[in-house]
Amino acid sequence: MSGVRVVDLTAMVMGPYCTQIMADMGAEVIKVEPPAGDNTRYISVGPEPGMGGVFVNVNRGKRSVVLDLRSEQGTAALRELIGTADVFIHSMRGRAIAALGFDYESVAAINSSIVYTNCYGYGRRGPDADRTAYDDTVQAECGLPYVQQQLTGTTGYVGTIMADKVAGLTALYATMMALFHRERTGEGQEVEVAMFETMAAFMLVEHAGGTLFDPPLAPPGYPRALTPDRKPYRTADGHLAALVYNDKQWNAFVGAVRPAWATDEFATLAQRAARIDEVYALLAETFLERTTAQWLELLGSLDIPAAPVNSLSALFDNEHLAAVGFFETVDTPNGPVRFPGPPAWFSRTPGRVAGPAPRLGAHTGEVLTPEPRLARAGEAGGANA
Repeated sequence: MSGVRVVDLTAMVMGPYCTQIMADMGAEVIKVEPPAGDNTRYISVGPEPGMGGVFVNVNRGKRSVVLDLRSEQGTAALRELIGTADVFIHSMRGRAIAALGFDYESVAAINSSIVYTNCYGYGRRGPDADRTAYDDTVQAECGLPYVQQQLTGTTGYVGTIMADKVAGLTALYATMMALFHRERTGEGQEVEVAMFETMAAFMLVEHAGGTLFDPPLAPPGYPRALTPDRKPYRTADGHLAALVYNDKQWNAFVGAVRPAWATDEFATLAQRAARIDEVYALLAETFLERTTAQWLELLGSLDIPAAPVNSLSALFDNEHLAAVGFFETVDTPNGPVRFPGPPAWFSRTPGRVAGPAPRLGAHTGEVLTPEPRLARAGEAGGANA
């Protein structure tokens, strides 16, 4: 994405995660913040005020420009930036961005070839267009706490801000599709990505099931994912994640561990899927018989997927992640920061951690100075942390 300029008015996680990936792939991302800064600066531990870990991670390699968009000076400066941009992306509600004078029509009047991406909670064509949305509320509305209740007996959120991140990835691919269209035709366009619609589509990939058909053949829900027995197995000394799933894996497991199960009763994947609770119960009893290490060795030899149940801290010492160079250490004024790097690999255009995250307003002067021209991606400087 070298040479692509992004004017980024997003805050929190959905939009900044999208533009963080753009920055890692070479785009020049200008983060426009209000005088108080993005709220994410203050929601987690950091080496100094306004530089919390969540903010530092999803805003790395960007330039921070502080503009008061309630003032004529601020709006004039933003219009100047828009004239030089390839992408304009924001996470305000529709009526709020329109009130500031930066809806799509206004922005396209300045730069007709721009790709303009709206990051919303709910799409503008529906009755919920102006509702406030956060990860928790979108998780609830799309059914995640409901499926957690099927698994655990208690309603609850998933232990990660899944709606924010899935919607951020969706905003990324949608923006890239629009840029690809512009590359072919020269035409800019408006893009809308809503968290609720994104998560509804995400949840219904497998859970729509028989409800896809008219008339419905079954209630929505993927049985294997919803059985309470779908959880790490207890072993003789701990826990283990394992999936004895397809016929090849099942036959290998049965031959090595339970020859008595070699009957027609569970012979095929379809038969096991129809009686998934029984299958999980049988496996749960069996995994109690050996230690986690013994199971990992045996299942590995049988090419059956298995993994230990790790803590988050274990990721930072993971042998595989170290071998593939997953973490990248970046020097900052506050000391080294160990970032999780881009997870995708490219043979010709590899990404990299674009640089440290900016202190609030660190680049306002240099970005808003007409000459010399703002440096392109990969040349960011200034006071960062």
